[in-house]
Amino acid sequence: MTAATSDIRLRPLTAADSLEALTALLHQSYASLAAQGWNFTAVDQPVSLTAKRVSVGQCIVAEQEHVPETVSGNAPGRWRLVGTVMVRGPYRPGVDAWSLDAPCFTEAGTAILSQLAVHPDCRGKGLGERLMDAAEDWARREGYTAVALDTAMPAMALRQRYERRGYALLGDVQWEGKTYRSVLMRKALGHAPQAGAGQA
Repeated sequence: MTAATSDIRLRPLTAADSLEALTALLHQSYASLAAQGWNFTAVDQPVSLTAKRVSVGQCIVAEQEHVPETVSGNAPGRWRLVGTVMVRGPYRPGVDAWSLDAPCFTEAGTAILSQLAVHPDCRGKGLGERLMDAAEDWARREGYTAVALDTAMPAMALRQRYERRGYALLGDVQWEGKTYRSVLMRKALGHAPQAGAGQA
């Protein structure tokens, strides 16, 4: 943890959290990707889809103590969501038919990482790395031996981030309705992330 993120804590999503706030965070975080013409699902997903996604795995959130400008002095404010990541077990072809196009997403022993988001105000502080660390730690504790993910093929900054963390390119796929092809990447677990792997 860096001093820049010492006021941000990570924890599992709970039933008391607002899915509306979580969805709004996703929209804000993915707006810069949408501006480049990449229609990631999280760009405009409805609250109902957020609820479906978080119901099938472990959603981790990052929250920061927020003191409104109208509050004087250093009195503590309320906590706001500033980051999130989703990690789950492998997809089931019989239920998630689309996953047949990505065999790495259905392999036993492989966890799936998705929906990584950091609020624009909190980028460049290492929060994205903390979230990925937490997701990979969860996968290890659950007995998974690898983590797989996908991202837009033209999103080189994202691809390079994952490569620095040890994710290897497996192939690519065209998901239905997307404006881009996606690359499939996987990392074998069992070792700590590379120091200084990147900032977000």
